[in-house]
Amino acid sequence: MLYKFKSKVTGDLIMLEPNGRQILQLIGKDDPTSAHKGILLPADMPAAIAALEHAIAQDDAAQQQHLQEAQAAGKTQSPADGVALRQRALPFIEMLQRCQKADKEVVWGV
Repeated sequence: MLYKFKSKVTGDLIMLEPNGRQILQLIGKDDPTSAHKGILLPADMPAAIAALEHAIAQDDAAQQQHLQEAQAAGKTQSPADGVALRQRALPFIEMLQRCQKADKEVVWGV
């Protein structure tokens, strides 16, 4: 399944199901009805942006700690596998910022 986030201000943002679900969980839209179909109103966007930025900061700190622990143990640390939360969430944050400024909602599953 794909998540397709749409707005009248930006182009569509498409995410694979696990990544879209993670984003929705982080912004508090993980109830069963919002998981497949929902709307994020401009009034709710500041809180959603703050939640995503907080999660990104936590993820970055965890990656940094993991790197430091590996270096302390004398191991060489390879780059993180996969795509970091920062890389997945920033396009969505940018979409929310633009929609908030234009006072337009973001919808998915419609």
